[in-house]
Amino acid sequence: MSIETLTSAVRNIPDFPIQGIQFKDITTLFQSADHLKELSDLLYEKYKDRGITMVVGIESRGFFMGPALAIRLGAGFIPIRKPGKLPYRVIEETYTKEYGEDVIQIHEDALTKDDVVLLHDDLLATGGTMLAAYNLVRKLGVKKIYINFLIELEELEGRALFPDEVEVSSVITFNV
Repeated sequence: MSIETLTSAVRNIPDFPIQGIQFKDITTLFQSADHLKELSDLLYEKYKDRGITMVVGIESRGFFMGPALAIRLGAGFIPIRKPGKLPYRVIEETYTKEYGEDVIQIHEDALTKDDVVLLHDDLLATGGTMLAAYNLVRKLGVKKIYINFLIELEELEGRALFPDEVEVSSVITFNV
């Protein structure tokens, strides 16, 4: 299987969730056992030798592949969620995304200074959500952070928000 095959399986939904947004629907990738296995294998091969101790997934589409990848890497999984969803004490970050403002939270004791973290989400567009997640994880003082997406919309230049020392990668790229 190839990246082109995976790319062609992503469904485009115009004007969702609001007018002017071209939503990239990855559920079509997960409907195929072959596509799902290929995604899992690609992610595992990329990160298997990086010493990752925690995969941090962003609500909600970062929860699709994040736990599966954590299992394969022998790492834990930590969710970053919207307000009111985590039961323990949290820290939070407010951010602007391409169609509004939002807040995300993580448990204040979710990570330690010894953790090597893979921050995972489905899509890099303008980068606001992941930048907020990156800032939350940094506040917890981890050893190293990697950032990964299933899809990147390159023309929106979201990866430019992150420092050069942070490796940002995507499985599939689109030019909007």
